[in-house]
Amino acid sequence: MAIINIFTENIFEGWDVNEKDVIEKTRKMVQFYIRELGERSCLAGREYDSITLDIVFCDSDKTHELNRDYRDKDYPADIITFAIFADDENSFVFDGDINLGEIVIALDKVIEGVNRDVSLSKNKEQELFFLISHGLMHLLGFDHRDEEEYNFVIREQRKALECIGYDKI
Repeated sequence: MAIINIFTENIFEGWDVNEKDVIEKTRKMVQFYIRELGERSCLAGREYDSITLDIVFCDSDKTHELNRDYRDKDYPADIITFAIFADDENSFVFDGDINLGEIVIALDKVIEGVNRDVSLSKNKEQELFFLISHGLMHLLGFDHRDEEEYNFVIREQRKALECIGYDKI
């Protein structure tokens, strides 16, 4: 199995995310996705020694700015994924490494969502990892433009979350 490099940065002051835990659990989900979906992902047919991705934790002002500046959408998002490798037809492997891209998560939106819908009985960590698992699917080239694709993405997310101990999402 390839080396999986995950870099995190938390620029949100309202939640001291356990970045070591995020890296460990995200690595397990990436390994799951590669094992289960590798031949259907943007990694199919590629030779590589390592995979790199970044996760940035911020607030919704930042995701609003990113949405506006890079996606022509004027609203804050809970998650934005920049799938550098999957979305670039000229993507390449540099020195044996694939840079999958970046997941940007607005932690204030995560907290707001959990507090708003208490009937889901999710805590903020569960919601955070749900979003990370979703971002990983995008980084690996999976989208959800129709109901069938959406159901596939959600089904695979649930399996990935089970491998890190979250089975009620």
